[in-house]
Amino acid sequence: MPIHGSLFQDFQEETTSDQFSLQNKKMLKVQTGHGPVLAKIGSMVAYQGDVRFENQGSGGVSKFLKQATTGEGVKMMTCTGTGEFFLASDATEIQVIYLENDMISVNGNNILAFSSSIEWDIHRVHARGATMTGGLYNVTLRGSGYVAITTKGEPVALDVSGAPTFGDAQAVVMWTGGVTMDIKVDTGGLKSMVRGGTGETFQMAFGGRGYVLVQPAESVIEGGHQS
Repeated sequence: MPIHGSLFQDFQEETTSDQFSLQNKKMLKVQTGHGPVLAKIGSMVAYQGDVRFENQGSGGVSKFLKQATTGEGVKMMTCTGTGEFFLASDATEIQVIYLENDMISVNGNNILAFSSSIEWDIHRVHARGATMTGGLYNVTLRGSGYVAITTKGEPVALDVSGAPTFGDAQAVVMWTGGVTMDIKVDTGGLKSMVRGGTGETFQMAFGGRGYVLVQPAESVIEGGHQS
């Protein structure tokens, strides 16, 4: 008996030669012919061809030592071979960008994948008020190549050069090179910092030139921004 309906036509695989492309808002398609790709462990949902996935742990000895010190965990796998594979992370939305000799600072929990040509490292965010929060940590991605990050819902990209810009540390996903960050402590006084307050004890304050990406959910609780 034939199958009726447009299911297989509506959701056919996208045809592209790019290394990274969106199959849909919540699934990333990766072509292996452009070189190895680092992807979040557990994010592969399907592949076609001869694709191999090698566990990289936390990215080598130096990054492992930083993980032990900071509590930051960015567990990646190296994807190689011939063919194509698909990545996703709990049905979150995926944003694809291409860095051209540039850098971004990303919350580790929001990193889905990036080209092996991209250098990455865990770093401490230097901010005047960061000591009040126990320290802030992010992942720096630098160089040229594709980067895919996840957001819970559709984010907003704020141009910090136009006005003073602030974001909740649990909602800020990333910021671009040229952006500076400090900590702004809640100015509501003692009442704001005890039971019955707003819960917004401190915010991330941004300046300089560039963009800050903020998602519409306060769920950035693993990876970066943690002590």
